[in-house]
Amino acid sequence: MAVEQLKGRSLLTWLDFEAADIRYLLDLSKAVKAESRQGEVRQRFVGKTLALLFEKRSTRTRCAFETAFGEEGGHPVFLSTQDIQLGSKESLEDTARVLGRMFSAIQFRGYKQSTAETLAKYSGVPVYNGLTDEYHPTQVLADIMTLEECFGPSEGKKICFVGDGRNNVARSLMVICSKLGVNFTVITPATLNPDWELVEKCAPLSAVSGAKIRVTDNIEEVEGADALYTDVWASMGEETKKEERARLLQPYQVNQALMNKTGRKDVIFLHCLPAIKGEEVTQDVIDGPQSRAWDEAENRKHTIKAIMLATIGG
Repeated sequence: MAVEQLKGRSLLTWLDFEAADIRYLLDLSKAVKAESRQGEVRQRFVGKTLALLFEKRSTRTRCAFETAFGEEGGHPVFLSTQDIQLGSKESLEDTARVLGRMFSAIQFRGYKQSTAETLAKYSGVPVYNGLTDEYHPTQVLADIMTLEECFGPSEGKKICFVGDGRNNVARSLMVICSKLGVNFTVITPATLNPDWELVEKCAPLSAVSGAKIRVTDNIEEVEGADALYTDVWASMGEETKKEERARLLQPYQVNQALMNKTGRKDVIFLHCLPAIKGEEVTQDVIDGPQSRAWDEAENRKHTIKAIMLATIGG
């Protein structure tokens, strides 16, 4: 049933997906990772094409989409704002209509969530949100996969995001955890709290799943966490605020002392990368034995392949 439900769908935010659909994608991600480890070559995207639209720079997202699609025999085409009209000269709606007639699916990584939504509305093919200012759904699917590789089923586990609570990763984690029953705490200065509209959207979801969602400025609430997560203090497009953010967030740096505050010797560290070592996280933590940042980065590829297999077919 999950395969039929997902065929032809776009992934703009996990708010649009049922918990069972997300669970199916996680299981499929683990299956395609196992195939990769065994050296299996399937070629399930032969004859299919993928448009990769990028307004923002990327390492993991671009490489994950290109390699996942190419290894399956598909043809990915990278298109930056220097290559095509993306809302300038030609309307975004018209660009979507054209791309939808030429490609099997579209990935968009950029600024406005509304751009991804417009592409999905007018293209007629699946559109994947590779990151916007509001959401980063492909990242957090890889995060949950990594958590489950370490601890088994994610339901009832506790993730603490420490840093900028308005961050697109923090927002997406709140959504996916609310859907899956994962306890999620955002630990951030009050001035960087996630918007309450999103918190209110997640409240009924967490009531159904049993997830405990918390927003606090109290660093002591890392106690009992299975995973500590952070991201850069100033996201892309916010570079002018870097000094202000450093002042606000220095007390929220993830260091070994904070890892120890969890009271868990098996607590893991997660980061969506790129990381600025010495700022949001110390080098001994991200490069140390508790870090799963590199497994997490690899899992971007396997989860993205699963998402495309389920929505394009193959």
